[in-house]
Amino acid sequence: MAQFVHPSRDEITLAGVLGALADPMRLRIVKSLAAQNDCMSCTEAAPCPDMAKSTLSHHFRILREAGLIRTSKQGVQHRNVLREEDINARFPKLLKMILSFPD
Repeated sequence: MAQFVHPSRDEITLAGVLGALADPMRLRIVKSLAAQNDCMSCTEAAPCPDMAKSTLSHHFRILREAGLIRTSKQGVQHRNVLREEDINARFPKLLKMILSFPD
């Protein structure tokens, strides 16, 4: 079974968050998760329906390691949720400001 590594709230860094969100595909994934305001599978949150699974996994790993998302395994799916509360605790209003900009 896959064990996911998630940084604690105190380990989330500004450089990590901004670096993860610098990629347009990862930014679109985070926007999808923020709009849904609930758990989403990797496929549901994918910015492009034809994106290779390996590429999608890479993007989710970067977001997870930056502390932006929390991933859990439910059956055969990996379910992802935005760690909005943790990000806001570390960097108030940063996520809201970044997500408010148009693509």
